[in-house]
Amino acid sequence: MAMADYVLDDVDRRVLEILREDARLSVSAVADAVHISRAHAYNRISRLRSEGVITKFSVVVDPVKTGLKSSAYVTLKVQQQSWRALREKLQRIPEVHHIALVGGDFDVMLLVRAADNEHLRQLVFDTLQSMPEILDSQTFLIFDDVAAR
Repeated sequence: MAMADYVLDDVDRRVLEILREDARLSVSAVADAVHISRAHAYNRISRLRSEGVITKFSVVVDPVKTGLKSSAYVTLKVQQQSWRALREKLQRIPEVHHIALVGGDFDVMLLVRAADNEHLRQLVFDTLQSMPEILDSQTFLIFDDVAAR
């Protein structure tokens, strides 16, 4: 079955919901939570991974507790045809935690995290705005950071 043809059923959705809550759960624990056999859970998870539905397992950390006390969304207007080169540059910046190419009044939205406001200022003014691909930027400080899931 091609990835575009893959359709999630209720069991797949429940497996994903359980794994979003705690990706460290054993296959047996997932099976118990979804009320399916361990073998069935293992096959479901394997198929979700091979179909690209599950792309990776990761840890969500509290940025403030790791020393990143200043966060912001930074929007960028970029030169035409510069997205691929710019994306590679942005991926190499440790403070950039998420990159999205978007439509609207700007072209790119970044989630950036820094040790403090001075570090954030240096990132925006010295690092980002010095890139020739970036025509304009706007920074939105994050006052409260709440994960939806």
